[in-house]
Amino acid sequence: MKTASWHPHYKQLMGSCRHFINQDMVRSIQEVYKQTALPSGFDYKVSQALQIAHIAVTELGLGNSAVVAILLYPLVKDKLYQDNIEAQYNVEVATILRGMDRIKQLYSKTPSLDTENFRKLLLTLAEDVRVIMIMLADRLHTMRHLSLKAPEKQQYIARETAFLYAPMAHRMGLYKVKTEMEDLSMKYTVPSIYKEIASKLAETKRERDQYIDQFIEPLRQKLTAAGLTFTIKGRTKSIFSIWNKMKKQNTTFEGIYDLFAIRVILDSPIDKEKAECWQVYSVVADMYQPNPKRLRDWLSNPKANGYESLHTTVMGPEGKWVEVQIRTKRMDEVAEKGVAAHWKYKGVQGEATMDQWLKNLREVLENPELNSNEYLDEFKLNLYDEEVFVFTPNGDLHKLPKGATLLDFAFSIHTHVGSTCVGGKIGSKNVTLKYVLNNGDQIEVITSPNQKPRPDWINIVVTSKAKQRIRQVIKETQTKQANAGREILLRRFKNWKLELDEARLSRLAKKIGYKNLSDLYIEIADEEIDILEFREQYLDFDKREEPITAPPKATEYTGRGPKHEDVLIINNETKGVQYTMAKCCNPIFGDEIFGFVGVSGGIKIHRKDCPNAPQMISRFGYRIVKAAWEASSGQQNICTLHVTGIDDLGIVTNISSLISKEKSVTLRSISINSDAGMFEGRLVLTVTNTQELDKIIQKIRTVKGVQQVTRI
Repeated sequence: MKTASWHPHYKQLMGSCRHFINQDMVRSIQEVYKQTALPSGFDYKVSQALQIAHIAVTELGLGNSAVVAILLYPLVKDKLYQDNIEAQYNVEVATILRGMDRIKQLYSKTPSLDTENFRKLLLTLAEDVRVIMIMLADRLHTMRHLSLKAPEKQQYIARETAFLYAPMAHRMGLYKVKTEMEDLSMKYTVPSIYKEIASKLAETKRERDQYIDQFIEPLRQKLTAAGLTFTIKGRTKSIFSIWNKMKKQNTTFEGIYDLFAIRVILDSPIDKEKAECWQVYSVVADMYQPNPKRLRDWLSNPKANGYESLHTTVMGPEGKWVEVQIRTKRMDEVAEKGVAAHWKYKGVQGEATMDQWLKNLREVLENPELNSNEYLDEFKLNLYDEEVFVFTPNGDLHKLPKGATLLDFAFSIHTHVGSTCVGGKIGSKNVTLKYVLNNGDQIEVITSPNQKPRPDWINIVVTSKAKQRIRQVIKETQTKQANAGREILLRRFKNWKLELDEARLSRLAKKIGYKNLSDLYIEIADEEIDILEFREQYLDFDKREEPITAPPKATEYTGRGPKHEDVLIINNETKGVQYTMAKCCNPIFGDEIFGFVGVSGGIKIHRKDCPNAPQMISRFGYRIVKAAWEASSGQQNICTLHVTGIDDLGIVTNISSLISKEKSVTLRSISINSDAGMFEGRLVLTVTNTQELDKIIQKIRTVKGVQQVTRI
């Protein structure tokens, strides 16, 4: 029999475990290891399990039950050891193993995001948080050894990690794990960009280190003089984070100014944590000019995953923005190890919020009517987004995703409240259904018995619960109305001694313009149709009439492109096709574009990055037309720019003067709002092509005070 000293990874694991588990548990783990090391051909599996267990212990903060489950799993998976696990170890080990086995069955040989399996998977995870943690440890191990897999496997695993596992790590509060997963995913999905940013970071490392030291040293002296016990760390943003900023701000690596982040970690007793964090903030704000818009207080209202910290962005030496994070050692451990750290700090706020998240997760997943794509969107939304905290007039606290509206709040109280909501009051101020909630709002919901949900409400709400309830109530109402309308029509036809032919009625409904008979019945019930006039239409309608023309299809508008693809060519000589430029995104020559066929037959040309593009493609894919520019028409097209920066008395004049010097660019309007030393502006321009637009954007960025210019 192989002994417990057989594998170097085993020694490494036990060295990490011994400081927090007792000798009895050490002996249990040794026994487990002996059992897993025994079967021939298990060397690789055992080695892998040991490495995953080490990650789970040292980086995710898991304990003995998780370690035992991870080591036992190779045997359980291969049906070599399944009996008396609960009796021999404990309930937690058995529960974790059961969850891991169910995941294995769902994923089978190839991981799949098949919606039904995905829901079952997450339901399994919600049974015990540690299953999630082990799953993340496993995926982190996979990503660190991804170079050993085939290229096509690398791509698939990297994309899945970015889509599912990194957001999950974020939601669990495992920011270090999340960051590493994102960077490693990027390394395989966009290797050229990854290498470029990594290279530039390496080139500027010495300069950055010097700057961080320059920033930290005077701060260290001030905090020491204040009698605080602390450590200060300086770091550079992750490659993935920098890339996201480059895309969001439409700029190069050199255009990213807030590459630096400083973390002050206090050694404070729990009863003095908040006071000392704010004391540090006061010292930082006295030394460096803070940006009031970038203050984030997660001390008073921690995130749902228990994250607590105080963030501010200040203007450091040489006019560079630096993010300063202020937290205690306890908060830092929770931030690094997420929910696992809460088990170490009993009674600290955070455990209840995670339990609530898992409860909400089950609630969403168990809804059989929820659209699969919508669910995935909701999952990402709830993982990434911050929360807002609002109150009822009685003082009850409600937590909703950032961006939630008054209508979301009404549905979170009760379906009936949401369905009859007509508005709300915040203090003495009346607000509409579309009002976007802010932290601390105390809202009185106003209802009316005559109010009913409308289809456009779907576009007002952001939470899955509200959308589901709206669709449900609308469907029930429409069904009742359609049944009532049908009964009215049948009764009137019976009085006229006419036989109602529903096939004929259906053709007539489509001829008039209704999608189906239900829509016709609803309008009859609502008395929108003159029933006597409709009778004459029905009697005069010829059964042999030509069938109704089908809605236009995308293929009707395409011609042959340069690569023998079906594509709509946009140029001065395009004839026989009615097309217009979409106002939602204002495409101009040089943009990547597509066409969208309207119900009446015309085509709207959209940018591929149009905010409405995902919805159009997912819901109406058959109406999408490939489109490309052939030549510029020379026509002036409207585009809108969003400009932010440090407020200056002559900022409007400087920007206007710069644009007026450009012969091919016209400034149609400019609006600037300033607050607390910062300004935010909106410029409406006319340009001929993207080259001109890129040129003017670069010039505007050179204006004194301007920090960011993005196209809307």
